[in-house]
Amino acid sequence: MKNTVFTGAGVAIVTPMNADGSIDYEGFGKNIDFQIENGTDAIIVCGTTGESSTMTDEEHIECIRFTVERSAKRVPVIAGTGSNDTKYAADLSRKAQELGCDSVLVVTPYYNKTTQRGLVQHYKTIADNIDIPIILYNIPSRTGVNIEIATYKELAKHKNICAVKEASGNMSYTAKLIAECGDVLDVYSGNDDIIVPMMSMGAKGVISVLSNICPAETHKMTQLCLDNDYAAAGKMQIDYLELINKLFIEVNPIPVKEAMNIIGMPAGECRLPLYKMSAEHIEALKNSLKKYGF
Repeated sequence: MKNTVFTGAGVAIVTPMNADGSIDYEGFGKNIDFQIENGTDAIIVCGTTGESSTMTDEEHIECIRFTVERSAKRVPVIAGTGSNDTKYAADLSRKAQELGCDSVLVVTPYYNKTTQRGLVQHYKTIADNIDIPIILYNIPSRTGVNIEIATYKELAKHKNICAVKEASGNMSYTAKLIAECGDVLDVYSGNDDIIVPMMSMGAKGVISVLSNICPAETHKMTQLCLDNDYAAAGKMQIDYLELINKLFIEVNPIPVKEAMNIIGMPAGECRLPLYKMSAEHIEALKNSLKKYGF
């Protein structure tokens, strides 16, 4: 097995925005400190939840730089550097390494998509350009591309390809992935509602949206799994299921940013085309937050 980037709960951190749509770095710093102080095991910046798809190149790089400096080696920092342009993803991954990131998270190409043979060349090209670990990101519901088991096996031969964030939501497929590739690739859950089931099969942890507002609880859930106390971990999974579902009542990260605004954490609005939640959904989210003590 290659070196593990992290175990436990890594937060897919939001990017807080000011009223004018610019990035709120003061609030961002507060959120990073809050995460680390409450037990988060890693910070994943500029992912889906961080709205990287609406960032300029300069903003993307500055958010990575800021997160690395603010985290100050207290926890691993993983930068989202994926693109449907292989050269751009390789260049951005190399920049993330230069800025001090511990790893990069690289989503499958979207819109133009590719074949499985193309996926192999895409990821190998990126991996050849850096010396830090790559976490593959499989989320076919967003990208239209699924990484097949045979492709995982081929990619695992590269020394820099060490893990996968599996967000297909398909437990049968995930079981096969861990059974056939778990000895050469670490697996992380990309879905908060199946953290415990995936970890019970051998996943190392989760890259979590829930952790934005519940870092201590999500860390505890994963630690219980790592301690083989699946009865207690499973109870936490069920106990937090309603809140997890409410955080996906609309497309991520709209609900989690709304939840953060409600409870007084720096978040602000999402950038268009993501738009403010409906009044009905806001009310449902508020009721759920109250139920969980916020």
